[in-house]
Amino acid sequence: MKKAVLNFKSLKEQVYEYLREEFRKHRLKPGAMINIDETSKELGISRTPLRDALLQLEIEGFVTIVPRRGIYVNQLTLEDIQEFYQVIGTLEHAALLASAKVFKQDDLDKMTKLNEEMKKAVANNDFDLFYDNNLAFHNVFIDLTGNKTLVQIINNLKKRLYDLPRPEKWIKEWEEGSTKEHDILLNFLKEGQFEKAADHVKSIHWSFDVQESNIKKYYNLD
Repeated sequence: MKKAVLNFKSLKEQVYEYLREEFRKHRLKPGAMINIDETSKELGISRTPLRDALLQLEIEGFVTIVPRRGIYVNQLTLEDIQEFYQVIGTLEHAALLASAKVFKQDDLDKMTKLNEEMKKAVANNDFDLFYDNNLAFHNVFIDLTGNKTLVQIINNLKKRLYDLPRPEKWIKEWEEGSTKEHDILLNFLKEGQFEKAADHVKSIHWSFDVQESNIKKYYNLD
């Protein structure tokens, strides 16, 4: 008989991932209130790990805890998105420049392969696969910085943009454009032009002004 695989994650981590899934599946929508007592009973756990998970979500900006009133899922405003794009663009610009000394052909090959997989995902209308490969594409050079704080900030902001909750629709033309922007980035990296690559990421790929029309469509903010 095959033994069950143990779950070594803490109860808090498991509750956090459960709540993330509730956001993704749109069972907890922006503006909704989370009742600690009801949710803890539903999960068959004490209030402590649930409260700890919610505190983490509040730190990351996904919920607001109002004393004696409740816990509410935060709305994502156009101003939030504009600020996130500015921060991510600035940090990825810095990450590309910082990775220049350690960036190797294997890293370029990995990014090239991931971008080709993204193109296939777009053609097959598989947004989840596109999204996962897109994160991996950017993480190749972000992780090369070795800067854990930078990595954490970028990852949290991207979760806030695309994960909690993830919009039900996607814009195929936007994702096709994104892979073309990646092609330009890859050409700069292939030529060793890291400053141009970094400027491209900041001034085009993560420019709110450049991407604004698709952002408004994606988040229904027209």
